[in-house]
Amino acid sequence: MDRNSSIGQILRERREKKGLLLRQVAALLNIDSAILSKIERGERKARKEQILQLAEILDLNQEDLVVHYLSEKILYEIRDEQLAEKALQVAERKLKYNAQKYNQD
Repeated sequence: MDRNSSIGQILRERREKKGLLLRQVAALLNIDSAILSKIERGERKARKEQILQLAEILDLNQEDLVVHYLSEKILYEIRDEQLAEKALQVAERKLKYNAQKYNQD
């Protein structure tokens, strides 16, 4: 899985590689094929539960796909912020601190 690919690109490439039609995968997700098409094109965000289902349907590593999902979610929120990189560094430190604190309790 290419770390620079969008989640939509990953999903589309894998679906096509497996020879599955858009409508087949959409039916398994219980969504309209137009919605899945928008997710693949990056015009709509998938829900986490859909990401988990897609990982199973497309035989993708669930953890890797969730990491892509979360990173795009973060990027979407801060992409236009001038201090985005600095904010990410602070968030990373806070995340590590909270993990250490949680493990000590």
